[in-house]
Amino acid sequence: MDKRLEKAFNDQINAELYSEYLYLAMKTYFKKANLLGFANWFDVQVQEEHAHGMGMYEYVLERGGDIEFKAIEKPEMKANDILGIMEEVLNHEKWVTSNINALTDVAEEVKDRAAISFLDWYIKEQVEEEANVSKLITTLKLIGDDKHALLMLDKELATRVFNPPVIG
Repeated sequence: MDKRLEKAFNDQINAELYSEYLYLAMKTYFKKANLLGFANWFDVQVQEEHAHGMGMYEYVLERGGDIEFKAIEKPEMKANDILGIMEEVLNHEKWVTSNINALTDVAEEVKDRAAISFLDWYIKEQVEEEANVSKLITTLKLIGDDKHALLMLDKELATRVFNPPVIG
């Protein structure tokens, strides 16, 4: 594996594990607020981000590359309300999308067609991630201050389950 591409993959693995850590912090907020459906939604996100990072980890090793473990930054939540947190999630997912696009750019520059093909799954996944969060934000804006509607949404989010992805 090209060393520049290997470094870019290692950077993205770190970003995926940071995402896992960030969503775990957000899950904690909702558990403490007794919004267990939202906490479940974030638990699924935690598992997805872990799977994404591990998918890249396995890919790098399969290609004969090296894994460089880096420190994972402390997650910072700026918002302290539900809508604000979900808007942070959308901004974070947009950041992840830009990182995956940059990783794909490196794969294209070094003409690594296998990596380009592998990363196609992640690109499609990011479209889905951003769309899901955007829909949730739209619903939260419609709900406004209606506590009954918020509890109904919380109950709906409690039904979300993690489906391990088939990456690549």
